[in-house]
Amino acid sequence: MTVPLTADAQEYGLLGDGVADDRPALQELVDALGDATAADGRPRTVRVPAGRYVIRDRPVLWRSGVSLVGAGRGATCFELSNPGAPTRPVPLAWFTTAQHGAGRERHLADVTFAHFEIDGLRVRTEEYDVLAKGLGLQYVLRGRFTDLYVHDTAATGFGCDFLQDTVVEGVLTERCGRQDPGEDMGGAGIGIGVGGWGPVERLAVTDCTARGNGTNGIFLELQQDDWVPPRGIRITSCHTEDNRYGISDWGADGLLVTGCTMLGNHVAGFDVSAQGTTNVGGRGGLVTGCVIDANTGDGIALGNTPGPYGFHGNRVGNNGRYGYWEHNLAGGDQEPATDIVLESNDIHDNALDGIRVDAPLHEPAFLGNRIRGNGRRAAPRTGGGGEGVHCGPLSLTDERADWLPGGHRGKELAVGTGPGQDDVTAVVVDNTATELTLAPVRPGAGTAWSGGTPGPGAAYRLPDCPAPRAGLTAAAAVTHPYVQGNRVRDDGHPRTQVHAVWIAPEATWTGGRVSGNDFGGNASASTRFDSAPSGGRWRDNAA
Repeated sequence: MTVPLTADAQEYGLLGDGVADDRPALQELVDALGDATAADGRPRTVRVPAGRYVIRDRPVLWRSGVSLVGAGRGATCFELSNPGAPTRPVPLAWFTTAQHGAGRERHLADVTFAHFEIDGLRVRTEEYDVLAKGLGLQYVLRGRFTDLYVHDTAATGFGCDFLQDTVVEGVLTERCGRQDPGEDMGGAGIGIGVGGWGPVERLAVTDCTARGNGTNGIFLELQQDDWVPPRGIRITSCHTEDNRYGISDWGADGLLVTGCTMLGNHVAGFDVSAQGTTNVGGRGGLVTGCVIDANTGDGIALGNTPGPYGFHGNRVGNNGRYGYWEHNLAGGDQEPATDIVLESNDIHDNALDGIRVDAPLHEPAFLGNRIRGNGRRAAPRTGGGGEGVHCGPLSLTDERADWLPGGHRGKELAVGTGPGQDDVTAVVVDNTATELTLAPVRPGAGTAWSGGTPGPGAAYRLPDCPAPRAGLTAAAAVTHPYVQGNRVRDDGHPRTQVHAVWIAPEATWTGGRVSGNDFGGNASASTRFDSAPSGGRWRDNAA
């Protein structure tokens, strides 16, 4: 075979007719170009004209120095399927440590994947398999992944690990993790394992969109617990929506997240925790200039980190639980998080507390934030049924209701389906006076109901509101905090943020300074101390 620097795929046997299996011809071409590159050191490119190219029953083993470039999303599409191998995952391209011995000394270098679509809808394994990805490559050096559309894969869409001197840009992932129930590993839109190259991995993820994926929109995960969490990773100008988590840091150090939007995710918009395979949370990160809005659970959920971590200039609002939640999951790091900084954020209209501390903090700094109008879940217990009640795929309407707008945000709605049958439940995203907007039953779903949509007149119940709901709640040990220059108040009608600061009975608040804050204008007293602060200085706070 004559091996040019750029090869037209159709001239080398690929048909792109949506029927024939194009995998053998593509594998032969990749091998030929890979051999030629190994011989003369000159990288090659496969150009793939418009068409629908079927990759059936086996993935393509990728080679160093070989790039794959299509004619654009929607024009060049690779259709993955496994009708003859129901136990085998079929990513388009793979090269891994476990299957192929990938490592620092045996890596893929100088590869580009650009301008095509991967359709994973026709891959279904007998049991969920984390390798049923769109792309599954490990140890890539000087890679570029650009203008890709990956959708409906059984596991993670873009699932590539250990990316050094690499750019991931303009990648759109939708409805990936199709076979992941939400609690298993993988199942993300963009999932990147880190740590394989050592303490520094130079990676930029930019202008990507992840929507409706089974677990994370975008996540970074340390792959071995004895590895050093790497620095050098940036996520910029990305959009995550309707995933289980928006963006997750499960083991990086110094992650920079800037100018991103995290909207309508089911558990949290931005997450740091021990959810990953190594039970190691991220640390040293900075999140700046992001919009973290209308997530069904929390806006920011931070835990299992020794710190530091900083959040600067973000808008965190309309979330279904807390704006910011400090917590620790079992199995991960339980030591106090040190040097957590929240500065100049707008934390507003969240269902419960603006900031909730349920895990120990040492020397946190809350500086110059506007923490306003939280505690929106203020509507009392209610229920109904009969005339005027009807359900849609993502809504329940009671024409006779007069609910506090936003007052049921984040509550669990229970709806009866018939005599002797169990209720079905859904989570309220928001509400008007007469209509509840509901979260999809899982990311990417078009309905809030696990069965069919309840019929007209179905009986429903909504629980009571919790209290108190504060701008800042401490329910754990907080030592040497600095709380300065914040505006913690509620100008709404009615006011739903009950207190500016609440120190709960289980908390301790020791030392530090609380000064120059505006704590006036909340629904009740500006502060509530069920556990009195010890030492430190409280002064010049407007009540």
